[in-house]
Amino acid sequence: MSIRVGIYGYGNLGRGIESAIRQNGDMELAAFFTRRDPSLLVTKSADVPVYPASEVEAHADEIDVLILCGGSATDLPVQTPALASKFCVVDSFDTHARIPEHLLAVDAAAKNGGKTALISCGWDPGMFSLNRLYAGAVLPDGKDYTFWGRGVSQGHSDAIRRIEGVLDAKQYTIPVESALESVREGNTPEFTTREKHTRECFVVAEEGADLARIESEIKEMPNYFADYDTTVHFISLPELRRDHAGIPHGGFVIRSGKTGFEREHNHVIEYSLKLDSNPEFTASVIVAYARAVVKLYREGSFGCKTVFDIPPAYLSPKSREEIIAELL
Repeated sequence: MSIRVGIYGYGNLGRGIESAIRQNGDMELAAFFTRRDPSLLVTKSADVPVYPASEVEAHADEIDVLILCGGSATDLPVQTPALASKFCVVDSFDTHARIPEHLLAVDAAAKNGGKTALISCGWDPGMFSLNRLYAGAVLPDGKDYTFWGRGVSQGHSDAIRRIEGVLDAKQYTIPVESALESVREGNTPEFTTREKHTRECFVVAEEGADLARIESEIKEMPNYFADYDTTVHFISLPELRRDHAGIPHGGFVIRSGKTGFEREHNHVIEYSLKLDSNPEFTASVIVAYARAVVKLYREGSFGCKTVFDIPPAYLSPKSREEIIAELL
């Protein structure tokens, strides 16, 4: 039986979900829901209906799992609890410090409605989280390191675009190679924020804008750039569109640990990602976990889950027997 998926929101992530569903034969796209005028929304799936977001509850019987593609800052803290009592839902909430409170709100709503929800699904939080858990369990005497990039930070790019005189911008997060190599060698140093990552900005400024002021505002921006060594390049709009059109990302989760009665043996566990498209890969992770959510719901396991709570076999469309025979 095919899993019917609804997409709530149609930006970069929503388009990625639409694409990923086509690669999963046990899933079908049932509907799009948008806060924009549905008649103006152009999708790749012309045969799939587009409805106003305000009418989503009227279509609850047509959807097995609703994937929420809003932003973590203001959308998902409201949308996920509001919809979790009516639908099985999956979101990609990625404000790490607020995950515990988001979990509690969604859990209460899902249990109240007899539904299953999954929050904070993607690659970090998500796949990176799992690897931190596995590595820490295997090497309890050790230390975790997470490096992001080289890749586009959409939030930091947006912060630059909000500066007066900026037309457009892309910002790349880049691991410091010496720090990365030190950890790979089995060392367990203490790094400052500045010692782990640098930031590189490509900025299109308005004609006549004060470039020195813009660069200063970027480099001194608290919570975004002030704690990093930051390089700013001013380029033309055609250059930005030609050379920086994509949304690549990736990174590394590394744990260095010791074993032995005298802690004499070093071990390094490394998990890495190199992504041409951050939203498309995130969407692929979400679609796999959406399958697991439906399986749990059909078993009567209600409430809010995280990636830590999902049996790995539930991510696959294959049977348990096939997984064991092919992969174990």
